[in-house]
Amino acid sequence: MSSKTSTITVDGKSVELPVKEGTIGPSVIDISKLYGQTGMFTYDPGFTSTAATESKITYIDGDKGILLYRGYPIDQLAEHGDFLETCYLLLYGELPTAAQKADFDYRVTRHTMVHDQMNRFFTGFRRDAHPMAIMVACVGALSAFYHDSTDISDPHQRMIASMRMIAKMPTLAAMAYKYSIGQPFVYPQNDLDYTSNFLRMCFAVPAEEYKVNPVLSRALDRIFILHADHEQNASTSTVRLAGSSGANPFACIAAGIACLWGPAHGGANEAALKMLEEIGTPDRIPMYIAKAKDKNDPFRLMGFGHRVYKNYDPRARIMQKTTHEVLNELGIKDDPLLDVAIELEQIALKDEYFVEKKLYPNIDFYSGITLKAMGFPTSMFTVLFALARTVGWIAQWSEMIEDPSQRIGRPRQLYTGAPHRDYVTLAQRG
Repeated sequence: MSSKTSTITVDGKSVELPVKEGTIGPSVIDISKLYGQTGMFTYDPGFTSTAATESKITYIDGDKGILLYRGYPIDQLAEHGDFLETCYLLLYGELPTAAQKADFDYRVTRHTMVHDQMNRFFTGFRRDAHPMAIMVACVGALSAFYHDSTDISDPHQRMIASMRMIAKMPTLAAMAYKYSIGQPFVYPQNDLDYTSNFLRMCFAVPAEEYKVNPVLSRALDRIFILHADHEQNASTSTVRLAGSSGANPFACIAAGIACLWGPAHGGANEAALKMLEEIGTPDRIPMYIAKAKDKNDPFRLMGFGHRVYKNYDPRARIMQKTTHEVLNELGIKDDPLLDVAIELEQIALKDEYFVEKKLYPNIDFYSGITLKAMGFPTSMFTVLFALARTVGWIAQWSEMIEDPSQRIGRPRQLYTGAPHRDYVTLAQRG
């Protein structure tokens, strides 16, 4: 514990506040007793300068473009590991041994089936329902089927719930996709790895044999790793806030999915793809860059810059390589979207306007193109994000539950409404 303190002076009265230091990253001023000592709150819209929790899971240095899962650089995990290994790391804090990895993979694989009655849920949705609407409903409904893993005070039940959600999320996501296109559900196949199994459930049909393309499976697995966790973002904070009330884990993850659905969060890769489609061809890029620079023009370049990263998004470098691998494997040599994307990236990296504002390409810039090439419709992009982020949400939720200092979330406010006023009867008004 740091012995440093910070002093704040309010109306001539000085209050000493403790300073806490992490292993890396900025220190924080502990203001938990500020109100009691001064009668004042802090004001921080969006919580951009507030650490709401202490965590050992994920670290981001936005200025240097660093992303670490439990201390491991994201590029090393994506290059050398697989998604379930990353899941184990996020959940347990260490990379698994060969025996631990085999056991973990086995446990996840044996939970991939969903209760057969869940099939009936889908018939209650319209065929054109957004897959994210279906995911919010179905994940929340898991608590109605698995009563034996909703007691958050029982570590064993928490573990079972964690395994179930990591395992069943691909099955539910594939079912949502199949339902939207009018095809029969494809059941999981236990001899396939996690991502290959998901691709098969999405794209196989009963009428013919389906062989998983290993290049596409590896690419999607890498996308899952890149999206597995990202510190205290909006959806993760939502999961933690919901969990702080003691809500069951399935309800908490459903809340995270609902938050992720927002276009400013999980829908960003879909928005980036739509922007590239709007630009259309490389020769139209200068016109759109001019529009982006014009303060009076509502057009915005999607897929550039990040709330946290003020440098090149470390996930974007891996994603760019992955995009090329997928397009080459599928024989897509002249993809107009990729042509626009590459040209736009090169211009943006050299243009003074973008360099000065540090508007570097982020992961959403490339992931949309990759998922489209694999055959996923844009409505499924955020669902895939939710699938990958589930393990991060669960790891963060578990950490919060086991934190002895955890309290129910209760942000305060700066009230600017009407002061006290007395009720006037209807007859006396105006």
